[in-house]
Amino acid sequence: MTFVDSIRTCFTKYADFNGYASRSEFWWWALFNLITTIALSVISDKLSIAFTLATLLPYFAVTARRLHDTDRSGWLQLLGFIPIIGWILLIVWCAQEGKRSTRYSQSVVAEA
Repeated sequence: MTFVDSIRTCFTKYADFNGYASRSEFWWWALFNLITTIALSVISDKLSIAFTLATLLPYFAVTARRLHDTDRSGWLQLLGFIPIIGWILLIVWCAQEGKRSTRYSQSVVAEA
């Protein structure tokens, strides 16, 4: 998935917590958020905060879909509230190769 496809997909699936997200979709989205937040903070902190709040829900959604791809519950992203250890776990899980034949396959089949 390309950078532009990833951004388009994440905004299209703004609050869709079902299904899967590929590694490229997740990491391109994370890079887009990081770069845009930094660029907007140079212009205005308020603008940067507004962007972060506007993209928070799709960020949670794409992370849940990415965890589904690794056969984990999307609720595990709550471990991100644990400093350092939680962050490391989420990074490792999101970087793992997807399995696609997981218990979350039912939600994908139902959508098709």
